[in-house]
Amino acid sequence: MSGADSPEILAAYDDVRSDKSPTNWLLISYSAATGNQLVLTKTGTGGLEELANELDDTQVQYGYVRVEYANDAESKRVKFAVVIWIGNGAKVMRKARASIESGAVKKVLAHHSIQVDASEKRDLDEKDVIARLRKAGGADYNGGRG
Repeated sequence: MSGADSPEILAAYDDVRSDKSPTNWLLISYSAATGNQLVLTKTGTGGLEELANELDDTQVQYGYVRVEYANDAESKRVKFAVVIWIGNGAKVMRKARASIESGAVKKVLAHHSIQVDASEKRDLDEKDVIARLRKAGGADYNGGRG
């Protein structure tokens, strides 16, 4: 088992999903250079930008983030995204196994509107992610203006 369903990861997931918690992201990493054991690396309250700053270019990592945005003056939406980070400097075999091992992570981080595959921090531009979340959410009361 990969450890994706460890008590620490499950507790952090519940914390990110909770409307009562300021925590809005979590980061999961491999515990060693080889093997598939996953551990909770960090959580935070600074949103997608803060999560992106924590990603390691030499690693494959998995993130989960709460994104809040307004469709109009009357509504606020909360959506969740899972981030599959494959750093450009990650080892080839780790990169190759990411597509398989990410399945275990997505089973645990099950409630998300979109998956963001990223290998560069610019892939996590908040405006782009919000635009994707709006499209995934169906109704777009913002007239397609992002």
